[in-house]
Amino acid sequence: MADEKLKLEDLLEKTLVTSDGNQINSVVIIGAGIMGQGIAQTVAAAGMDVLIIEKDEEHLNNSKENLSENIDREIKRWAMTQSEKKSILSRIQWDTGHDKINDYDLIIEAVDEDYELKRSIFKKLDQVARKDIIFVSNTSTLSLTKIAEVTHRQEKIIGMHFLNPVPKVPVVEIIKCLNTSNKTVEIIKSFAARIGKTPVEVYEYPGFVTTRAIVPLLNEAMYILLEDVATAKDIDTAMKLGYNFQYGPLEMADMMGLDEVLAWMETLWKTLGEPRYRACPILRKLVREKKLGRKTGEGFYKYDENGKIILE
Repeated sequence: MADEKLKLEDLLEKTLVTSDGNQINSVVIIGAGIMGQGIAQTVAAAGMDVLIIEKDEEHLNNSKENLSENIDREIKRWAMTQSEKKSILSRIQWDTGHDKINDYDLIIEAVDEDYELKRSIFKKLDQVARKDIIFVSNTSTLSLTKIAEVTHRQEKIIGMHFLNPVPKVPVVEIIKCLNTSNKTVEIIKSFAARIGKTPVEVYEYPGFVTTRAIVPLLNEAMYILLEDVATAKDIDTAMKLGYNFQYGPLEMADMMGLDEVLAWMETLWKTLGEPRYRACPILRKLVREKKLGRKTGEGFYKYDENGKIILE
């Protein structure tokens, strides 16, 4: 009997419930970019159903192809199997409308780091979604409290800052805004654990922990490159071997997307006003030239069709 009681307690402890008492078995993701795809893959791999919503069919189809190709690259590295790919993709549905969102238990917004865009999405979602559904924003620098102001469910607004590549990075920042309830925090921390992430609770502040700490490092590496102290490859090699980094700062920036990195820097520079967040001119130049890193095939490095760096 004691063993049965322990098993029951373990089961109850692992049970993930929404605020109205129903299990979270399905998730809507708004935005099918790199982060949206990564979150979808992670959630689907944990056995949950996913609905990805994009603004039009063109972006939707491109995202489908990109997700499939990304998983194929993992298969080539023996990191995944064809059966795992089939299982993940079978749990993901794709759409351009909001008609089905009330069939799901949680909504995660993962669009570009644009304050007005996020506010407009939350305002629209608040009008059409069930009142019990928690809204999650994958913001890395923006104020969730201000975003939440456009809704009538401020106690159910919370941030989850995933890091790229989402399926591989084992941490997620949980950001509680001014009116987020403790119950919402606990539900989302449990959800994070269920999809294999270690939740780190942080206070709302520009950049939180991970973005605020990494941006000065990336920016300084770019200035070192701009000043011809060393090549991009040698800068990254020095940091990887010297500090046991998995990726060097310039390769890391390419992986994140240089347009996203620039958006982070501009937000932090605007809100905090500290010189260490003022974007290096070389980053602005690359973004103007649409050389956004791995996703466009060129940034600080050039990449082949499999996302591998081409060493010249």
